[in-house]
Amino acid sequence: MFDPNLLARTASLLEFCRSKGLKLATAESCTGGLVAGLLTEIPGSSDVVDRGFVTYSNAAKTELVGVPADLIREHGAVSEPVAEAMAEGALARSNADVAVAITGVAGPGGGSPSKPVGMVCFAVVRRGTPVRTITHRFGDLGRGRVRMEAVEAALVMLREAASAKA
Repeated sequence: MFDPNLLARTASLLEFCRSKGLKLATAESCTGGLVAGLLTEIPGSSDVVDRGFVTYSNAAKTELVGVPADLIREHGAVSEPVAEAMAEGALARSNADVAVAITGVAGPGGGSPSKPVGMVCFAVVRRGTPVRTITHRFGDLGRGRVRMEAVEAALVMLREAASAKA
């Protein structure tokens, strides 16, 4: 299902987290659980992966990871403030040490001039460190490719946060 190189990088991330005693959580919107799926594709991942939240709807973002509805109304679901709240909520509602959140416009529709197809907002947080947010504009590459680019970016962010000093 996943590219062998991506699987190898994921196995390396999991081994690194295992060696540091770190657990991971995800909060995913446009990727629909693909990051959690990638992490759990690796045998033995259950000692590192705590849980994944698929928060595709605005209601799920609020109910599952505690994103304030006012924040979504003010900034839109695809925004760095919402991604940050998703990551913080995933961390607060799990036993994880590191959480990543992803929200974006995978397409083919749903884009706007200010939030075009291919725009994806990310946030990652490790307990005891500030949340880091970033927005990627992958472009209108097609739904599947935007989602996989987002998965790869999330993997990099997880590795960076796991490697950071807490």
